[in-house]
Amino acid sequence: MNETNGRGAPRVVVDAPLDGRRRVTIDGRDVGVAVEPDEVVRMMRRAGVPEDRIALNDPEVVEWHGGGPDAWLDAPPR
Repeated sequence: MNETNGRGAPRVVVDAPLDGRRRVTIDGRDVGVAVEPDEVVRMMRRAGVPEDRIALNDPEVVEWHGGGPDAWLDAPPR
């Protein structure tokens, strides 16, 4: 992990919802699209974010655009 927020935490950005999906980047790298908060957590784990830094409500860890972890539109069926 290269980019940090000054406290050693990775920079996680979750974009605004679009058709129920939210693009997720970690340290500037696109890691996928999530349709629920649990998917963001799984992406963070796969990217190597330490377990003690996985906190969706912590603005020092996750930067939410277009609403926080509770703002999700209904995603179309996969």
